[in-house]
Amino acid sequence: MYMVYLVAADQKEDSVVHEDADLLTVREVARRLRVDDTTVRRWIKLGVLEAITLPHRGSRQAYRIRRATLESLLAQSPEAIGS
Repeated sequence: MYMVYLVAADQKEDSVVHEDADLLTVREVARRLRVDDTTVRRWIKLGVLEAITLPHRGSRQAYRIRRATLESLLAQSPEAIGS
């Protein structure tokens, strides 16, 4: 019975690590899109880019962007993003 619990705990940790890997910082997204961090933050505030808002720490609001959200943005035509 103890072994089953260890396996279940390991699977849960794997899923948490996997979920964390699917969340990108503003800087990571900016580098991928070759824009400034401020541009990514502006897109988040305008609703162009969906993001998860984290508890406020420091001078700037922290966000995380799902990798799938970034991939769908990259799949759109440039005209759709600019409008």
